[in-house]
This record gives sequence, structure tokens and C-alpha cells, in this order.
Amino acid sequence: MTRAVLFVATGGVLTIVGLVGLVAIGDLVRRVVAVNVMGTGVFVVLAGLAWRTDPENPDPIPHALVLTGIVVTVSITAIALALVQRVEALERQPDAPPRSPGPAP
Repeated sequence: MTRAVLFVATGGVLTIVGLVGLVAIGDLVRRVVAVNVMGTGVFVVLAGLAWRTDPENPDPIPHALVLTGIVVTVSITAIALALVQRVEALERQPDAPPRSPGPAP
């Protein structure tokens, strides 16, 4: 098993774990973490595919995409956590409408 195949397989597993967590978890913060795990899996797959084209001279474009994706992911995570904090603050208000429960945690 080459390193590229190992990277792609690991990235695929991380993506599937993140997707299952996104669907199965009801807590909003944990859903944000699941989306981050899924994104990390995609980044690892991209890095593995870049390495696979030529082990001596990897393709720099997927690596640049991964670095850009990391920056975007950090920004989106901050926005998502701020939104989660706002939703939870609104739910604590006494006159808030009841939220339909998601899947059991």
C-alpha cells in the first residue's frame, strides 16, 4: 500500500465519519465538529490525490486548494459557532417557540 492510497483511504474514512456524525448527532456544536471532520477528510483526499500523480514532483494546485480550504474552514467554523451560540441564547428565552428535536444524542 502506497502513501497516496493510505491518504485517500484515511480521508475517505474521515469523510464518512463526519457525514455520519452530521446526520446522527442532535447537538449543534457537535454537528459543527462533524462538518470539520468531514472537511478534513476531503483535504486529506486532495493531498493524497496530488501526491499520487507523481511521487517525486507532486501537483501544487491541490495543495494550494487545501491551504485555501483550511483558511475558509476556520472562518466558517467561527461563524457557525457564533450562530450556534445565538440559537441557544434564543432558545433559553422564556417566550421562545419550541424547537423540534433532532436525532437523539
